[in-house]
Amino acid sequence: MADWDADSPQLRRNLAAVARAVSESAERRDQPSLDLVRAWHRQTMSGLDVPAAAWVGRFRGEAGVEVDVVIGTWEGAPYQNVGAQLQEFERRMQEVVAALDADYPDGAPLDADGVAAVVELAGWAHAEWVRIHPFANGNGRTARMWANFLLQRFGLPPVMRLRPRPQGGDYAAAGARAMAGDWQPTVALIVRLLRALRPPPAS
Repeated sequence: MADWDADSPQLRRNLAAVARAVSESAERRDQPSLDLVRAWHRQTMSGLDVPAAAWVGRFRGEAGVEVDVVIGTWEGAPYQNVGAQLQEFERRMQEVVAALDADYPDGAPLDADGVAAVVELAGWAHAEWVRIHPFANGNGRTARMWANFLLQRFGLPPVMRLRPRPQGGDYAAAGARAMAGDWQPTVALIVRLLRALRPPPAS
């Protein structure tokens, strides 16, 4: 079996399947939830060599996942605090999605304010997930899944490559700011990625 963090044909197959699942869930306008991301994580790690089976689809602080994580010079949330922080993450995300659903029902196009609100939510979700680092591994990938899910749920294209992680200083710098609780660089990054996919019309 391939290591759970190494590039491998199995991991690439898993991520292609997860990307389809994320798109299908977004098209159905599923409610964003922690159960949803648990399923994405299990699918990502399927058939890979993991250090402990209890770490797959389970958050730090749950039974068998009493571990802290360090990312460069930053630490994720202490495992004892992850559960409470995830509950607040889910509550806030669902609250904003419900408000957006009321303003932009299924099939309704986004206006400029709607695009800005969705991008803000996607950037916040990605950055906050990175800050908490809820899983023992695979947090960057699942953060990018959240961003793509939220964008697609409201009719915008996915802009985050799942693996390999996006290269370049912008993504790394946004991740570092996210660890400090600042999600605005991630929002700005998503805006730039969307503009690259949808250039303005020629004048």
